[in-house]
Amino acid sequence: MVEQDTAVRPSPTIAAVLASGDHPTMSFEFFPPKDDAAQAQLASAITDLEPLRPDFVSVTYGASGSTRERTIAATRYLSTRTSLRTMGHLTCTSQSVAELEAAVAAYAEGGIRHVLAVRGDPPGGPSQPWVTHPDGLDNATQLVRLVKAAGDFCVGVAAFPDGHPEHHDVDLDARILAEKEQAGAEFAITQLFFDADSYFRLVDRVRALGCGLPIIAGIQPVTNVRQLERFATLSGADLPAPMVAALHAVAEDPAAVRELGVEIATELCDRLLAGGAPGLQFFTLNRSTATAEILARLREIPPHRG
Repeated sequence: MVEQDTAVRPSPTIAAVLASGDHPTMSFEFFPPKDDAAQAQLASAITDLEPLRPDFVSVTYGASGSTRERTIAATRYLSTRTSLRTMGHLTCTSQSVAELEAAVAAYAEGGIRHVLAVRGDPPGGPSQPWVTHPDGLDNATQLVRLVKAAGDFCVGVAAFPDGHPEHHDVDLDARILAEKEQAGAEFAITQLFFDADSYFRLVDRVRALGCGLPIIAGIQPVTNVRQLERFATLSGADLPAPMVAALHAVAEDPAAVRELGVEIATELCDRLLAGGAPGLQFFTLNRSTATAEILARLREIPPHRG
C-alpha cells in the first residue's frame, strides 16, 4: 500500500512564478493604515481586488522605519486574512542592523517568506543626501545579504527606469542592480514611470551586464492633476510632456482627468506586455477602482484576454 503524501506544500515563490513564464504576473502594492478609517479603506480595497487573483501583494515600509509595526501588522493581516501571496517591504534608512534583523524575524514569525529590500529615501526626501545609520547598512545590496542570511526568504529589489533621483546615472543603476542579483535578489520591481522606452532601455542595460533578474514594471495611474508633481519627484525624471499637457487640458474636469489617467496607464501596460515585461505591479494607494478598471480594459486587448 502506497502512503499518500498529506503534507501541505508551500506555494511557489514569486521568483518561481516569474521563472515559469506561464503568464505575466500581476500584483498590488498597499501602504500600512494609520488609523481605523484607513484600515477600513484598506480592507475595502483588498476585498475588491482579491477576486482579480493577483500573483502577490505587498505592503510598503516607511523610509525611516517609522511605520515598521504598522507595516508588519498589515502584512500579517494580508497573509492570514486572505489567500494572497504576501510580501513585506524593508528599508535600511535610519535603522540599526539589530532593528532590521528584528523586522525580518517578525516577518518570519508571521509566515512571510517574501521581502522587498530597498535602501529607502533619506528622511527629507529622495533629493536629500544619504546618511548611513551609525550601526546600520549603506545600501540595498547589503540589505539583500542580511535578509538572505536570516532565513529562507525570496527577496526582491527596486529598479529605476528613469534613473535613481540621487545620482541620475542610469549605467550606475544597472551595475547596482546586477550587484543586488549577485547578493541574492531574485526579482526587481521598478519605481513608477510613464515612458515604456525608459523601461526597455533599463532592461537592455542590465542584460548587457549579464544580469538576468526579472524586472516587474511598476504602474501608477494618475487620477488627479495634483499627483503629477509628486510623481515627477518620485520617478526622478521629467514626466512625458504630451501626457502632462493632456492632463492639464482637462484639469477642471476631475472625471475627465481620471478617465484619461486610466487610458494612459492601460496603453502603457499594453505596450510593456507586448514588449516582454514579465509582470505589472500596481501602486494602488489603498484604492481599487482605477486598478480594476485598467485590468478590465487590458483584458479586452488581444492577446491579454483571459
